[in-house]
Amino acid sequence: MTRRSMLYGGVAAVAGLAGAGVAWWTAGSPSGLQGNDKLAATDPLKTAAPGAADREAAESFWRLNFETPDGQTLAMSRFRGQKVLLNFWATWCPPCIEELPLLDSFHQQNKDKNWLVLGLAVDQPSAVRARLAARPLHFPVGMAGLGGTILSKSLGNEAGSLPFSVVFGASGNIVQRKVGKVSQEELALWAKSA
Repeated sequence: MTRRSMLYGGVAAVAGLAGAGVAWWTAGSPSGLQGNDKLAATDPLKTAAPGAADREAAESFWRLNFETPDGQTLAMSRFRGQKVLLNFWATWCPPCIEELPLLDSFHQQNKDKNWLVLGLAVDQPSAVRARLAARPLHFPVGMAGLGGTILSKSLGNEAGSLPFSVVFGASGNIVQRKVGKVSQEELALWAKSA
């Protein structure tokens, strides 16, 4: 066997293992999507209403802590009992940046009605700090980093796309999911239904 043959064989083996790993990860990724939610996962413009919420993923979420841009600890458990619109975003994601003012407005209009918008930045801390210094938000932001993609998948974002929003009812269970930018109409419906 020549060196070139061995090199090609090694590259093919690595590619095969990588493909098998992706297939395993995709097949085994926790999604919590059931029934018609599969349609919402394939069409990012549709809202995914999860019917029976994935209680295990929700319970795990409420046990998490994140660092804030200013270095404080942001414990998710302190928000349990409120209606929470959790939004995964990044500074490099144009639709994420476009929807932040709408989410900020929703938060300010509904914070006295037991609602909270909570942002999780799937980004570099320095980029998030710079963005928030230029355009502050009135709702809490946690630094999720790359782990935010895995967390969003566990909450039903099969593709790991951004932006991604999850609505938790006051019970702590997931009541809505949305892949893609939210609209004013969706926020109004969520405010009434959660």
